[in-house]
Amino acid sequence: MVKLGRKIVKLRYVIFIVSILLLVPSAIGYINTKVNYDILYYLPDDIETMEGQDILVDEFGTGAYSMFICEGMPNQEVAALKEKLEKVEHVEKIIWYDSFADLTFPMEMLPEKIRKVFNAEDSTMMFLIFDTTTSADETMDAIEEIRRVAGKQCFLSGMSAIVTDTKNLAEKEVVAYVAIAAVLSTLGLGMSLESYLIPVLFLLSIGFAIVYNLGTNFVAGEISYITKALTAVLQLGVTMDYFIFLWHSYQEKREEYDDHKEAMAQAIAATIKSVVASSITTIAGFIALCFMSFTLGLDLGVVMTKGVIFGVICCVTVLPSMIMIFDRALEKTKHRQLIPDFPRASDFIVKYHKVFAGIFVAIFCVFAYCQAHTKVYYNLDATLPDHLASIQANTKLQENYEMGAAHMILMDKNVPEKQKYQMIEEMEKVDGVKSVLGIESILGPRFPQSMIPKDVLETLESDNYELLLVMNEYQVASDEVNSQIEKLNSVLKSYDPTGMVVGEAPCTKDLIDITDHDFKVVSAVSILAVFVIILAVFKSISLPVILVLVIEGAIFTNMGIPFLTGTELPFVASIVIGTIQLGATVDYAILMTSRYEKERGGGKSKAEAIRIAHQSSLRPVMVSAFSFFASTVGVSAYSQIDMIGALCLLMSRGALISMCAVLLFLPSMFWIFDGLICRTSKNFRTANSKYRIENKEAL
Repeated sequence: MVKLGRKIVKLRYVIFIVSILLLVPSAIGYINTKVNYDILYYLPDDIETMEGQDILVDEFGTGAYSMFICEGMPNQEVAALKEKLEKVEHVEKIIWYDSFADLTFPMEMLPEKIRKVFNAEDSTMMFLIFDTTTSADETMDAIEEIRRVAGKQCFLSGMSAIVTDTKNLAEKEVVAYVAIAAVLSTLGLGMSLESYLIPVLFLLSIGFAIVYNLGTNFVAGEISYITKALTAVLQLGVTMDYFIFLWHSYQEKREEYDDHKEAMAQAIAATIKSVVASSITTIAGFIALCFMSFTLGLDLGVVMTKGVIFGVICCVTVLPSMIMIFDRALEKTKHRQLIPDFPRASDFIVKYHKVFAGIFVAIFCVFAYCQAHTKVYYNLDATLPDHLASIQANTKLQENYEMGAAHMILMDKNVPEKQKYQMIEEMEKVDGVKSVLGIESILGPRFPQSMIPKDVLETLESDNYELLLVMNEYQVASDEVNSQIEKLNSVLKSYDPTGMVVGEAPCTKDLIDITDHDFKVVSAVSILAVFVIILAVFKSISLPVILVLVIEGAIFTNMGIPFLTGTELPFVASIVIGTIQLGATVDYAILMTSRYEKERGGGKSKAEAIRIAHQSSLRPVMVSAFSFFASTVGVSAYSQIDMIGALCLLMSRGALISMCAVLLFLPSMFWIFDGLICRTSKNFRTANSKYRIENKEAL
């Protein structure tokens, strides 16, 4: 490794120039990477609701749909507006009052259910159908054009409108996320390190790694907007440790070697060994996300795994090159240490280890209950601020029409008409269903199908399927709508076993069921992976249990706080935060345990080994935790997208809680289980022998 370090030092200018040149293709790749703003897109392709979406596109030539409300407009103006909207590219069909009858035809003559669906006291509603999918760029462009044509009296609701607003908001905020994280990290590092310039070099070299990571996403074709928004902030937080370690290692080697080039070569060699081992636990946490059926986890897991790898590479190549090039400037910008060492803290914590152990057990038990009862939400509307046009439209839809999500039912067109009538009657008796619109329900059994307008007929019937629209008053992701969907499915299957209930609410119900399972899988995989890594590193059976238990206690505390504050979390947070916090902060515990192993295995007493391990780890752990906190807390306060803001808040708070857990409670665990650790750990043989002698003398 030292030879590699010397090579890097020798080629420092070449490495620096190449690293800058690589930013160009990376930037091009980043610009050309498609971003997906539809969370439901990441549901498995083989579930019924997603198969139904494909059938809608293949059989009916339709994908997305939206409800369009016009307020305070006479029918003639609405009809004129409808004609304009029909000319918008990718608007396939618009169903309204005049789809069933001429405007001269008295509205009172229409069937009551049609009249009520399309009209309220001072507004009327159209049903817009697009020829592209919910989150397609073409659909979002059409949404923007519809809003431009329609004006302020009109409101466009639906998933595509939400996706469009999410895109606009995310694109506006993502640059601010990076800027806020960079500024706060610089301030935090400036206080914790002995140079004003080194934080800038840290951020530049990490910035290179982030750009490389984002640029290589082009190979995958597209990434989620959540992944795009979090990558820079998260990569900054979880890889900063590596850069700090190299700097500290270099400072130590400068005291040993007169030649600063040789000092850097030695520092690189030491850093590679430590950072690779440290990064494995972080990577394990992100890889655990790849086991989710909900493939947003795979999206985030793959990108962040790449991010950690790029971070390690830049840490031992780009940063050393920058430090060597700007070595004189670094010397000139040195300042005294601003964060104290707290010399008496270790003695205090070791002395009162029983008190801290009792506090840990109490916190663990209380927050194990709290985190299990923290509420999560799945309604994507709730992640966005109320002032957005799509959220206002959904509110109008609920207030004026008492309408929640509309479902679509796909059924075999060859089911006998009599059975279709019976099925519709049964469905309309299900709680929350306002009406079921289909070919049969529009005219009733006494009228021939030839009386239905051609546009409406083509919308509701294909070569193989018939489409029914279910209007209901329940909101997406509510317990009521999920129960309703189960009942509708039960009725549908009794008449047509191949029939499907599709739409936003059924997809969201599947999302709830799938992510419930994913949470258990991801938690188990991440804990097992980290357990095995610690087992391999320390060659100990007991230490993995103790370390994972301490960090899991921190995770329980972090996830339990929202229960005490009455805060609901977005569903993604409950799945990914545990594995991210475990993978990113278990390094704090590993750092202290490594020193404890060295001192105790070298023959020092239990108290002395724990005190030295704690004292030597105190400042590095605090610097690392504050760095992670600084890179995420600002984004949590700034973001208007709750899904991103909540995740960043949990990560920032989680870093501090894990820091406290390691610094306050892990020494107590070492003290209480010292005998067990010595007997079950390979590198504690000297300590084990001494432990046995001490026990014999005591007897």
